[in-house]
Amino acid sequence: MREYLLTLCITAAVTYLLTGPVRKFAIVAGAMPEIRARDVHREPTPRLGGIAMFFGLCAGLLVADHLPNLNAVFENSNEPRALLSGAALIWLIGVLDDKFEIDALIKLGGQMIAAGVMVMQGLTILWIPVPGVGTVSLTSGQGTLLTVALVVITINAVNFVDGLDGLAAGMVCIASAASFMYAYRIWYGYGIEAAAPATLFAAILMGMCLGFLPHNMHPARIFMGDSGSMLIGLILAAGAISVTGQVDPAAMKLNFGGTRDATHAMLPVFIPLLMPLTIIAIPFADLVLAIVRRTWNGKSPFAADRGHLHHRLLEIGHSHSRAVLIMYFWSALIAFGTVAYSVHSTSVWILLLIVALSALGLVLLLLPRFTPRTPRWAESFVPPRYRRRRAESAAQEAPTAPLAAPVAPVRELSALKLHGSTAVSERPRVRSPERE
Repeated sequence: MREYLLTLCITAAVTYLLTGPVRKFAIVAGAMPEIRARDVHREPTPRLGGIAMFFGLCAGLLVADHLPNLNAVFENSNEPRALLSGAALIWLIGVLDDKFEIDALIKLGGQMIAAGVMVMQGLTILWIPVPGVGTVSLTSGQGTLLTVALVVITINAVNFVDGLDGLAAGMVCIASAASFMYAYRIWYGYGIEAAAPATLFAAILMGMCLGFLPHNMHPARIFMGDSGSMLIGLILAAGAISVTGQVDPAAMKLNFGGTRDATHAMLPVFIPLLMPLTIIAIPFADLVLAIVRRTWNGKSPFAADRGHLHHRLLEIGHSHSRAVLIMYFWSALIAFGTVAYSVHSTSVWILLLIVALSALGLVLLLLPRFTPRTPRWAESFVPPRYRRRRAESAAQEAPTAPLAAPVAPVRELSALKLHGSTAVSERPRVRSPERE
């Protein structure tokens, strides 16, 4: 566990330290597209954050290769090299898209090629556990098709959900944390070495997201772009493929008596079928709804719009930060709820807790304009908008404020409202027609 934590921390540190220079490079390179109608940010923001995340991935794999215990992952398996090959290819395609806006079909072809590169090097689904049947071995063609499909679906699901500051990085970090807990339990609890690569991938992915999040939280100073969203989607899919298709359920050697005990004992074996779906449940639902919505309206499934789940949260009145936190909440509930149920499947309290938290999530969705206030003793530990004193002072000063304040010149306004996402030169705020 210490070596996994060390790998995670180094990956996060490298990603965090490189994001600042990468932001300056993106500004100089002109990787700052104009504000589009579907965007929620108001100022041009540099992309190419995936460059820092890719070098964080390389640093994590390099450090793990030189650690005493994790070095066995590289000696006994070719999966880390397969992951790095596929990640380098998908990252290069993402960088070109962030700069030149390449066609969606070209990106789809690149995603399939990256998945094929990983399959050729051994990172593929060999068998799948089927409830009531057992372990079903797949032919090379079936395994290749299933692996490519899972990689492409996961990449596009993560790419579709990357619409708010910090949303994609935070949701993937939550999913990778749940994947790490499950894979580590299979590796350490059952002594199955085949689960070690998936555990390493999840630890590195957590480090990449944690290192990038401080720069990407609202208001974001830099976006990960397709170079980052497709990269973390591929790593997330690689971990799911490794723990699902490489770990033989029969190796767990579960001993049980009756039928009921057998059902509970075999549940951790069948969880890999659900785990890849639960960790991307929210992005996958968004992807399916987007395809159905665009096809129903007579548009291309790849045509961008403002109908994603996070856009709808903003439309009903939630703030940017609260919409992101609600998406975090549902992702954590689904992913960690599945992991908890796989460990204690006989406990009724797990189901009751999931139901209670789901009810809490529904209440939060129905209260978009509710602003909680903290006690006075805790005001110094929360953001200013939750402090009671500031709200009271603002209410007292409101009647005395002039009805119409003079409009400041554009030069003075840009100087007052300047923050990290602003480019080198001065730019007036751009308002989308849909937000008027």
